[in-house]
Amino acid sequence: MSEVRLTTPSFLVLGIIDHLGEASPYDVKVEAARTVAPFWSMPHAQVYAQCDRLLEAGLLSEVRQSGGRNRRLMKLTEEGAAALRSWLADSSFVPVEARERGILKLWFGASPRVHAPVQVEEHRRTLGEYEELAEGVGELLTRGQREALEFGIRYERMMVDFWQWVETREP
Repeated sequence: MSEVRLTTPSFLVLGIIDHLGEASPYDVKVEAARTVAPFWSMPHAQVYAQCDRLLEAGLLSEVRQSGGRNRRLMKLTEEGAAALRSWLADSSFVPVEARERGILKLWFGASPRVHAPVQVEEHRRTLGEYEELAEGVGELLTRGQREALEFGIRYERMMVDFWQWVETREP
């Protein structure tokens, strides 16, 4: 085992594997896309790299399925489960890194008249999807999952409001 610096993507992989019980890197990628992608995106290549790092660090164990594609199935080790529990218990504040392409374009001089209407429409569409999801399966989600969905709803409302404000400002 080697010492490895754990990052948020590391904990995303540990959390998904913990949730699934055991998983291949592909399973982690699919589950991340299905669940946390709206608020935490992770490139597919990074999922595979994180799995390898966590295996090397002894936080995951691996078994190869015999026959077929010889899939790697990973589980949390005791050390991996302890690291995940410790991270979940840590309430330290980390500032949000907002990565909104439209706002970056505004910063560099893009036309608000061109971008604002598109942004309003797309954020309204996403808001509608989140509200529909909350109405359809909200009661089936864990408290934390429901709160994450509520974050998405409130964020999209704020973005609609922001871009509407941008639209109405004088040139």
